[in-house]
Amino acid sequence: MVLGTTSGAGKSWLTTALCRYYSNQGLKVAPFKAQNMSNNARVVSGPAGVMGEIGSAQYFQALAARAEPEVRMNPLLLKPEADTHSQVVLMGQVSAELTAMPWRGRSEKVWPQITAALDALRAENDVVVIEGAGSPAEINLHASDIVNMRVARHADARCLLVTDIDRGGAFAHLYGTWALLPEDERAVIQGFVLNKFRGDASLLAPAPQMLQDLTGVPTVATIPMQWRHGLPEEDGVFDDRTLSAGAVYTTVAVIAYPRISNLDEFQPLKNVPGVRLLWARSPADLAGLKPTDWVVLPGSKSTAADLAWLRAQGLDQAIAHHAGQGGTVLGVCGGLQMLGEALIDTAGIDGNAPGLGLLPLVTTFEVAKTVQRTQAHFGAVLGAWAALAGVSVTGYEIHHGQTAQHPAMAAKGDVAREVIPGIAWQNPAGNVLGVYLHGLLEDPAALQALFGRAGAAPVPTLDAVFDGLARVAEASFAPGALRALIAPDPATV
Repeated sequence: MVLGTTSGAGKSWLTTALCRYYSNQGLKVAPFKAQNMSNNARVVSGPAGVMGEIGSAQYFQALAARAEPEVRMNPLLLKPEADTHSQVVLMGQVSAELTAMPWRGRSEKVWPQITAALDALRAENDVVVIEGAGSPAEINLHASDIVNMRVARHADARCLLVTDIDRGGAFAHLYGTWALLPEDERAVIQGFVLNKFRGDASLLAPAPQMLQDLTGVPTVATIPMQWRHGLPEEDGVFDDRTLSAGAVYTTVAVIAYPRISNLDEFQPLKNVPGVRLLWARSPADLAGLKPTDWVVLPGSKSTAADLAWLRAQGLDQAIAHHAGQGGTVLGVCGGLQMLGEALIDTAGIDGNAPGLGLLPLVTTFEVAKTVQRTQAHFGAVLGAWAALAGVSVTGYEIHHGQTAQHPAMAAKGDVAREVIPGIAWQNPAGNVLGVYLHGLLEDPAALQALFGRAGAAPVPTLDAVFDGLARVAEASFAPGALRALIAPDPATV
């Protein structure tokens, strides 16, 4: 099990690396995270063939493990809709009962499903690599814990505690986390891991030995900083230091509203030579864009609220100006809904709001949620997006809204071009495209069409990314440490 001193310490990265490392040893491996809080989700297989949602991190960890991603790998997913409210997804499906329940009241309700999923994965695999959440030393949450030490004790897991040394205070983070745990929980910590280290590792001495003298826990790995490791970010937008190097031919400005979702699908653009990916939070961020540059409205977990935020920043006018100058605009899922004329919500799902009016569409929110993998074929696409004409793509859909042509506008002759039935529309000028399909920019065929040879590389190299992570992990751990973590317990043999 991989625990962290903080969010962002490197738990997801290290879990993914270990999944591929142990898979490369010929073992059958699966990832697991009892509870994830993230608006980055993927569509995967669930019980009886019903598709469900899990966190993106566990999806990629499953691919690293060479396992089919499925809902048992992340039985509880919390998708924040406001600062104090989340949609609760249990075993891949939205649970209205759990969503309405107070945070601390959920623990005992969901614990049986969490342990059943974990026990089944343990029975079916040689190795299960478990990821914790936040920090196990969040003592205000310890009594209702279902993702950190309670999971570790249930599985009798051998735990690593990873910290981000680049932030500073790493040894205090490690010692403080260990010290706040009850004595029986300290005993499961098998090793400390220093992550994101830059510099001469010999200068760390004598701190690791001093820490071991205080805790009895060795520092088993020092992992160097990985600026371009290739994995999507789980908890936040990409660091500016990961932007494309060299000459920039196309800038892709993604609107970073507060409830942005599925931001990880833009990861491949970081790997396309000549493309600069930036996050826009104000009109100034869009100033100076060329018509060939993109403005992207990504998915949102709270479309109406994010649309209100966008207007409050003045970004609505900046986007309209870009589009009015013939600039390229893409809306994905919630972004598609924003591009239309209106959001209609009689079911109390998201909220009513006027849209940006860049596509003659109207979206109606429904209680039933569309969660499915999708294969689609672009028809006749014109203008800035003409390269997608005739291209077959694969992705996934996660949305409550259903979008259609605005009937009154159609009567006046203002009709959106439906380039994929029920999934994608563009304006008559061809520069504004809205799609319900997440993963379009991860699809090799779409990247090839949009960026030529430069776009063909990112997605097919996922295996190379995973193997690279495994090599870094193997080189960073003390000799024999990774084997020892999965060695049979002599007392049980």
